[in-house]
Amino acid sequence: MLSVKNATARSAALNEVLSFTYPRLHTGACWYISFYAFDPAKGIMRRKRIKINSIGTATQKKRYAAQICHRLSTKLETGWNPWVEAEASCCYRQFSDVLIHYRNYITKLLNDGVHRASTHHDYICFARIMEEWNDSQPVPIKYAYQFDRAFCIRFLDYVYIERENSPRTRNNYLAFLRSFSSFLVQHLYLKERPTDGLTSIGRALLKKERKVIAPADMQRLHDWLEEHNRYYLLVCYFLHYMLIRPKEIAKLRLCDICVAKQTIFIDDTISKNKKSAFVTMPQKIIELMLDLGYFNAASSDYIFSKDFRPGPEWVNEKVYRDFWSRKIRPALKFPKEYKFYSLKDTGITAMLRAGCDALSVKEQARHSSLLMTDIYTPQDIRNANPLLLNYKGIL
Repeated sequence: MLSVKNATARSAALNEVLSFTYPRLHTGACWYISFYAFDPAKGIMRRKRIKINSIGTATQKKRYAAQICHRLSTKLETGWNPWVEAEASCCYRQFSDVLIHYRNYITKLLNDGVHRASTHHDYICFARIMEEWNDSQPVPIKYAYQFDRAFCIRFLDYVYIERENSPRTRNNYLAFLRSFSSFLVQHLYLKERPTDGLTSIGRALLKKERKVIAPADMQRLHDWLEEHNRYYLLVCYFLHYMLIRPKEIAKLRLCDICVAKQTIFIDDTISKNKKSAFVTMPQKIIELMLDLGYFNAASSDYIFSKDFRPGPEWVNEKVYRDFWSRKIRPALKFPKEYKFYSLKDTGITAMLRAGCDALSVKEQARHSSLLMTDIYTPQDIRNANPLLLNYKGIL
């Protein structure tokens, strides 16, 4: 009995000294890589298997296996132990397959209402650009574990320096990389987020890329649209006079309008602040809608469907920005700081300059506070009101 115990003890000690065996490829009905490593919790050498049947052809399997065996051997030689530090085999999945998984995942988030359509669109585009950039590199990454901090830094430098994008755009790409990193960790492709510690370019350094449109340019815009596209002019009216956000505009239906009261209802399901509200419709908007025949359409129709006309099909608000950048800006030679959303800034500024009280403007814009409305107040309006300088009152 003593000799058996001694033999077992010697075997355990020998296994602990050996620590591991080098990984090797097994072929046949099932292709896999296997190696042994000492499990200190059980006191024995345990076999680790990594299946690679999903990899393409036999040649591709062999090439893939050679790379994985080399990496595992290096890690084992430096003291890594798969049983002490559990690392899922998902980290060896091909990067292209991981991206497919990611796209499917965020599409499900969109369908379930977790992600906004704009967020989904941006992240799909960012993922495509990242994949194209990676494929263009002299040595592109091929597996999930290679998506590391160095990769993220090089990609952000590509976006900011080589593509000459703005600091704001670079920050948007970083937000995408953080989202993608969280996905990799949650689905066991990685143990830690490579983006941890990467910082955005500070807000204080970001200049506002949008500015108020000058009165003369507003007149040119009106005249051009009056001649070329009165339907898009109505879209501009909704943003400029009623201060309704583009995403909300795209979801409005004709039944939301009350012509008798000159109001339009913004339901909490489409409102950015998740609050329902009535917005005043100036007479000129109703007159243009009557002139263009909008009220002849079904009350359930979206106000702005295809070609900015009423219809049953919802159209993403991106078409408003696209028409502005592709048609209006080149035709009128507007600077890049004149954006579609500038119409809202210009509308608030014009209302305040015309003498509308800040509270009325706040309610029309549905701002959370007067402090938000005050941001748009022109500098000359912020000066002392000469009518109040000598006001004495009755107190």
